[in-house]
Formats: sequence, C-alpha cells, structure tokens
Amino acid sequence: MREAIRLIEADANRSADTHLHCFPLPPEWGVDLYLKDESVHPTGSLKHRLARSLLLYALVNGQIGPETTLIEASSGSTAVSEAYFARMLGLDFVTVVPRKTSQEKIELIEFYGGRCHFVDVPSAMYSEAERLAAECGGHYLDQFTYAERATDWRGNNNIAESVFAQMRAERHPVPSWIVVGAGTGGTSATFGRYVRYRRHTTKIAVADPENSSFYGAWQTGAMDYTTGMPSRIEGIGRPRVEPSFVPTVIDHMIQVPDAASMAAIRLLRERTGHWAGGSTGTALYAAFEIIAGMLEAGQVGSVVTLICDGGERYAHTYYNDEWIAEQGFDLTPHTQRMEHFLATGKWTT
Repeated sequence: MREAIRLIEADANRSADTHLHCFPLPPEWGVDLYLKDESVHPTGSLKHRLARSLLLYALVNGQIGPETTLIEASSGSTAVSEAYFARMLGLDFVTVVPRKTSQEKIELIEFYGGRCHFVDVPSAMYSEAERLAAECGGHYLDQFTYAERATDWRGNNNIAESVFAQMRAERHPVPSWIVVGAGTGGTSATFGRYVRYRRHTTKIAVADPENSSFYGAWQTGAMDYTTGMPSRIEGIGRPRVEPSFVPTVIDHMIQVPDAASMAAIRLLRERTGHWAGGSTGTALYAAFEIIAGMLEAGQVGSVVTLICDGGERYAHTYYNDEWIAEQGFDLTPHTQRMEHFLATGKWTT
C-alpha cells in the first residue's frame, strides 16, 4: 500500500498544474472569463484528478491489494485515467462502458492496458460493474458514489484550490461564478464546499445537458428524479441522480441544449484555437449566459469554467459534420446567439 501511494504521489509531483486560459472578451465589459484547461493532464481530462483520488481513497481504506482487479462503470474518460493508474500499480482493470462510447476513448482505455466490457443500456453499467467485481473478487471503484468524498475539498491542491491560486494576480481574483457540468457531481461538490470553507463570495453554477436528471433534482429537491434517457454529451448528464451529486452547494443550474454544446466547442476552437469535448461546450454556453446577466445587472467580476477534455477524442462525432447531421442537430441558432453575445454583451432568448 505504501509503495502504491508513493507511485501515485510521484506521478502527481511530476505533473505541472493545468493552465488557466483567458477567453477574449471586450475589456470594457469589466467581466473576465477563464478556462481551466484540464485536458493537459497525462491522461487528457479532468478525470485524471478523480481517478487519482479514487485510487488513493481505496488504498487507504484497505480495499486494494497487490492482486486486486479494479472495476469501474464509466462513459469513458474516468476509465481512461483509472486504466493509467492501474497499469502504474501493476493491477488489472476492467471498465463497463456504454456501447456508444467514442472509439477514441475505447482505444485510450486499451492503450493503458484496460479492458472494456460493453452494455447496450447505459443504466445497466452499475449492476454489471458490481457483478463483475463480485465475480472476480475485485474492487468496484464506483466513481458515481465516491467522487464527492474521495477528493479533499479543503485543499490539498484540488481543482478549486488550484483555480483560486492561479487567480490571485488577476483584476478580479475572487471569481463571481464557477461554472461546471455534472457527471458524478464531484467537481461541483468540491468547488461548492471549498468556496464556503474559504468564505469566498463565489457562486457555483452547474450546466446540465438534455436528458439529464440533475437539473430536475436540483429544481424539485427529489433525489430520486430520473429521466431514463442517456445524455448525448459524454462525461456529464445522467439518467438518474448519482450519490455524489450535492445540490445544496449549487447556487444556480442552467439546462443547455445538446446542439448548443456542439456549437460552443466549435466557437471555442475558432476564437481561441483550443479543441475541447462536448462537456466543455455545455459549461461555456452557460458561462456566456451568466456573463450576459452580469452585464445586464451592471456587475463586474470574473467567471471560471473548465476545458474538461480534448476535442481529439470526438473527431468522429462532435466535430464531424456528417455525424452532426445524422443526429438532427441544428447548430446555427446557437452559434448566432453566441456571436451576438460576443458582439453586444446581450443574450437573446
């Protein structure tokens, strides 16, 4: 166990902190937008932090030994990162993934030595992962339950502490808003707890895609709220409310159409050169709406959101015009809304 923890911590020490990019907005607006680029982690996504935390959590709880097979249920990115750490520790890794997971993510999981176990119905991931773990005597990492408790929300270089440290020299060092998506709920829980613990005035907004249960649960207070439908934005949105989702630390939620998420990542690439996945587009679109509201209210400040993973993982889907057409997406009205906002500061409905 001590050697396994040493290996994981050594990997963290070798990895530089992720960048905080500025999105170009008119300076006279008095509002600055930043994107925390989590795609530069060794495994290319925000889930690198989560995977590290999940393995450390299981190790210190005595749930992983030198021959333990690690099992996960994942839509892709978490499994990529967990496969990386499993290989580092010399452990077998199997992940249950929906059959529609992008081919790029599947290839990355296999590149790091992981094996994919496919299910046709995404909601079957959980029970199938539990079955596999019981069958082989392995450990089910269960990101959807443990994401919010495996991360040290007080600090320890979590993503919230990193953002606030990088903001210290900016003209608005304490963000008015942090805008994130929710897949497990762990990221919003970490930010929400951290800003309260540090007594910041920062508010937390969660952007939720179509078919996700999180918005309905937050709005109604019903933690058993379900949609029964999978999200088309990989990495965020769930058909059920996951145990790691903590609605009481969230100040505002925005539902974002899937076509808007696709339009936003294309605009991001056009305006900044950064190539990001669909979940980044969901949060960016919501961040634009929040900034428009600040401008309308005469407020100044800063807003921070995330680049969750790189766009190369979605070259055959979100960035493929043929795939976009097959899904029936019309990006034009959302692109026009964002371009109008960037030109005028106003958000049309």
